[in-house]
This record gives sequence, C-alpha cells and structure tokens, in this order.
Amino acid sequence: MRMTETVKQLLIINIIFYIGSYFVATAYPLFSLYYPENDNFRFWQPLTSMFMHAPMPNLMHIAFNMFALVSFGSALEHFWGAKKFIFFYISCGLGAALLHLGVSYFQIHSILDSLSGLNLSDSDLKILLNADYRAIFSSEGQMMAGNVKTILENAKCTQEQFNVLITAVQEFQTPSVGASGAIYGLLTAFAFMFPNAELALLFIPVPIKAKYFVPGILAIDLFLGFKGSSLFGSGGTGVAHFAHIGGALFGFIMMWYWKKNSFNNNRWD
Repeated sequence: MRMTETVKQLLIINIIFYIGSYFVATAYPLFSLYYPENDNFRFWQPLTSMFMHAPMPNLMHIAFNMFALVSFGSALEHFWGAKKFIFFYISCGLGAALLHLGVSYFQIHSILDSLSGLNLSDSDLKILLNADYRAIFSSEGQMMAGNVKTILENAKCTQEQFNVLITAVQEFQTPSVGASGAIYGLLTAFAFMFPNAELALLFIPVPIKAKYFVPGILAIDLFLGFKGSSLFGSGGTGVAHFAHIGGALFGFIMMWYWKKNSFNNNRWD
C-alpha cells in the first residue's frame, strides 16, 4: 500500500528530530521525557519524546519504529482519514508516556521508602536524585567532598543503602524516548480492524494472523523489557517497555470505545 500523507509527515518529523539531535547537543535533554521531579523535565516532553529516538549510531530503534509506522499506519490512515489517524497516534503516544511516568513513580518511591531509615529530608532527596554521580567520584573511585557526600555521611548511609539509592537515581535520571508507544497503539488498532491479516517477523518465517501476532509481540516485548531489552530498541537507551504497553492499552481502549459506538450518534465522523 502507498505511504499516506500524514504517515509521510510523521516519518519526516521523526527523521528531522533524529538527525537534529545529533548536531544540536541540547536537543536530547530538552525533548526527551524526564521524570516530572527531575530538573530537566519540561511540560512539552510527553509530546516531543515520541519523536526522539536512541541517539546515533543506534539506527535500529528508529528504523524499526519507522518501518512499523509506514507498514501499519498507512493502512489505518487509508481507512480512517488523516484527522482520526493523527488523533489516535498522538493519544497512544501520550498514553504511553502517562503509564511510563506512573510506573516510574511507583518504582522510585518504593525504593525511597525502603531507605526511610536514613531520615532524608525532601531537599536532601532532591539533591541526591539530581546529582551527577559521574562528576563526584575521583579517578580512584572515591567520592569527593560536596553536598552529596555531606548528606550521606550525616545520614550514616551504608554502602548497601547507597547501592539501593543508585537504582532510584538511575530511574529518576534516565529519559524515555521513542515512538514505540504510539506504534504499539497502531499495532493494536490494526489487529482490531484486520484480525485475519497475516503478518510475519524476519525471524519467524511463518505468517501469523494479526489477532494472534499483536498479543504475542506485546508479551515478548514485555518479557524482554524486564530483562533490560526490547523488540523496538534496547532498555539501556531509555526505551521504556511499560510505555509500549501503555500505548497498546490506550489504543485498545479507544478501539473498543469506537467499535462500541460505531452505530450511534457519538461515533467519530
């Protein structure tokens, strides 16, 4: 099927963001999605992060996403039209960001609750979570004097507690990027509209119907995500597998609602 106009525009925007972020050093921290309490967070990031991808020389992340966008997006836009398609695409991307931030909140605060014995104040936690730990250790691996060291010493933080704290810091400071949440929404919609269409992956030569293919992809990606990897990128690049599930979930809810109301006056025209 020929690439549709809105899909083409989304493809171009993603490529511009990908190339532009390589030449403009401030673009990646400015447009990627950070945790809301992070000093780098900006209100536009839930939207702009879906046009960002793992930086060069990583090509697989954006390549897989754009291939899926063209393959599934064009079919959906052909039947829906541009307005409904872009509404669905952006909604799934925002839904993915919402679930990702919710899971991050739960993970970070669960870790911090386990460190409640340190009696750290809110201002202390803000300093610890936003600190650049690459800059506070000497070449010998010793923590240098500064706010972080003072806070930890006053709290009598053990090495084991510090290691736990670092897991919260990593979740807090790692930005999320990628169109994968929106893409998974498209996959879900495609399975709704064309359940018996046969699809195949490169490493699975046997065609599988979309109604089985999409749930299978979601299950595999979630499993890989817990191991720090993903079908659409790698866990080490800020690609959040829970965002993938969020995009699919929001896509499923919208498709279910539209299907339920397809024959009444509330349907999308």
